[in-house]
Amino acid sequence: MNSKHKSRSRSPHRMAHCALSAVAAVAALGLTLVGCGEKGSGARDEGKSKTTTSTGTKMLWLGDSIAGAEAPALGAALKASGVEFKDSSSDGGGTIVNSGEKITQMISGDTWKQLGKDIESFRPTVVAYQVTTYDWGSQDQQRAAYEKVIDTAKDAGAKVVLVSSPPIKIDGFYKQHEAQMRTAPKVAAEVAGKSGGTAAFFDASQVWGTDASAEKAQRAPDGIHNCQQGAATFAKWFTGKLGKQESFRPASVDSWAQKSWTGDERYSKLRCAA
Repeated sequence: MNSKHKSRSRSPHRMAHCALSAVAAVAALGLTLVGCGEKGSGARDEGKSKTTTSTGTKMLWLGDSIAGAEAPALGAALKASGVEFKDSSSDGGGTIVNSGEKITQMISGDTWKQLGKDIESFRPTVVAYQVTTYDWGSQDQQRAAYEKVIDTAKDAGAKVVLVSSPPIKIDGFYKQHEAQMRTAPKVAAEVAGKSGGTAAFFDASQVWGTDASAEKAQRAPDGIHNCQQGAATFAKWFTGKLGKQESFRPASVDSWAQKSWTGDERYSKLRCAA
């Protein structure tokens, strides 16, 4: 999704330099994974890798700017594994949940319109939606949205992966919605569990933990996004999970971790280490 909505009242990017060189950190992926980050536009990758055999899996990636910061590495990892990939995440938006508030009505409306276009043009076999920081509303509203995306994908012959977002720093912008943000992944897991195999839930706390301030969370100085190293950590985990589900063998980390995605402009906007 190419939404132009920007987060109000929070400065999305309280930026600072990471002490660790991002490229060096990604190069050391097999040994350790620690980092920082945000989003740009350079990872709008789709299409098959020219050097790998296609698995027949085509994944559409949905979410907000957090998903966008993960997308460059995720796209590289999946394409190296023979999976076609399209990043349709959105800065300052991306939610499919209409909470009744003006901002989520507007954002979710755009998301659903774009999803219809993406399904028609890209024809994904997997629609992966990362729960966004805008998935506000009651549990019934959240449930309705997650059920709708599963039904929409099913009608198009695709499966759904619902994945939780990393823990983030709850600032003034998010404070009033903190309780709703906590219920969203629980509802997503419940809906996936009742889908009869049409959808799966990937619990990203396996990667990030639940404490945004912990080293394991790999949050940027803004407490919300990740840099290259965090993106690589997530990509390795997610590709492994998807590979088990879709019966493909993930490419080795060495085949994608040090590629051009590490220079994506979204990381320079967050002032990630060069």
